[in-house]
Amino acid sequence: MQGDRRSLARTLTALENRSITLAEINAIIGEEKSESEHWQSLAITGAPGVGKSCLLDGLLRSWSTAGLRVALLAVDPSSPRSGGALLGDRVRMTVVDDPALKNNIYLRSIATRKASGSVPLIVADMTQFLLSLGWDRVLIETVGAGQAEVRCAAIADRILVVEGPARGDGVQAEKAGLLELADAVIVNKCDLPGANRHADELRESYELGTGTSPPVMLTSALHGTGIEEASNVLLTLPSSGRSQRARWRERLLAHHERKILEAPELDDLLEKLASGYMSLDDVIRFIGDNKNE
Repeated sequence: MQGDRRSLARTLTALENRSITLAEINAIIGEEKSESEHWQSLAITGAPGVGKSCLLDGLLRSWSTAGLRVALLAVDPSSPRSGGALLGDRVRMTVVDDPALKNNIYLRSIATRKASGSVPLIVADMTQFLLSLGWDRVLIETVGAGQAEVRCAAIADRILVVEGPARGDGVQAEKAGLLELADAVIVNKCDLPGANRHADELRESYELGTGTSPPVMLTSALHGTGIEEASNVLLTLPSSGRSQRARWRERLLAHHERKILEAPELDDLLEKLASGYMSLDDVIRFIGDNKNE
């Protein structure tokens, strides 16, 4: 609460390791979420290699220069075999090297661990904790998402989808379920061929659909093109209303998933499943009975 970064990091680690809960933290510091007419959490998602991290570096620089205190939770995938993760997104962030801005920025890398989607469920608690400490905005960078990855809808107030140039034809854009939930779309690497065409195809696709069309913007994080304009649009980005139903569906699924992942007997149950000693129905019934107790 007094601004100690190490204390903040230790508390986030305790949250991530489930050794303390958000409810226990709120009982100590009080649940004081700042009131704001704009969004407080923004999920940035998109396919691998479209430049999400470099784009975020530019957005962080713009917003922190304007005086906003912004925290970034950068999610990296965990190996399904070893459980390890290369928490490398922070390496790409040059904004933290600026002594004039570093007090307005906090970066935290998170592994997906056992989470089934591109965002671990604990990110929601970590986001609320950061907001209760007075951070103005919390950004959540997901791992490279596929067409059907919508778990970020359960976590953030707004969804920004980052696309790259020449990412397929119009039919490919139509298939991308995540684009249907976007509150804004950025086509990054606009200095490369195909970027303008892809942006036009996205705009046409949205105009043929129902509801409010989200803004589709062009940027080049490498050359800084369009970053300032995009940061201004995103800062006061209204909800498109496209993800409300999906948001509650994902929150319901996430709540059910959390019960399973937080079961202390999970590893033992997985071993019994692998050996054929228990069936899926047996495991689900066992977890449900223990939770009811």
